[in-house]
Amino acid sequence: MGIDQNLRYGLIDQMFRSDYRWLCARVARAMGCPHGAQDIASETFVRVLDLADPSAIKEPRAMLTIIAQRLMYEGWRRQDLERAYLETLAHAPEALHPSPEERLVLIEALLEIDRLLSGLSAKARAAFLYHQLDGLTYAQIGELLQVSTSRVQQYMAEGFKRCYMARLSG
Repeated sequence: MGIDQNLRYGLIDQMFRSDYRWLCARVARAMGCPHGAQDIASETFVRVLDLADPSAIKEPRAMLTIIAQRLMYEGWRRQDLERAYLETLAHAPEALHPSPEERLVLIEALLEIDRLLSGLSAKARAAFLYHQLDGLTYAQIGELLQVSTSRVQQYMAEGFKRCYMARLSG
């Protein structure tokens, strides 16, 4: 059932008071940006609020560090995806450029796709995206990736399985 809410919030409050500044300093060193570090540290504690039982945390600073590192990696990955998207968009005719709102939706969709496919090999991700986004045939993908058509089929099965499992869990 979980722990009492007052105890839960008390534990997190205590952890926040003792470790927030420490975490900000640690993240600031890694990022080189104190304002971004404060955002990451704050989001880290939001994630701690989502934990089932904060009283089970034996090494709070280690756990906070891991969560903060994951958040930094997510942020860097988002920047990389946004940069790649904007570079691609720069080559498209301006009439095809989406509105800022549509651009945000597209970037969020790219991030979700990236998250879904993150456990696949680079070739499996590429095969899945070539097929789903570019409409390439398995034979064309095999030529591009220098693999057999049957290997492309395996890559596609892996990609579809990931999407299916995400749909079941969401």
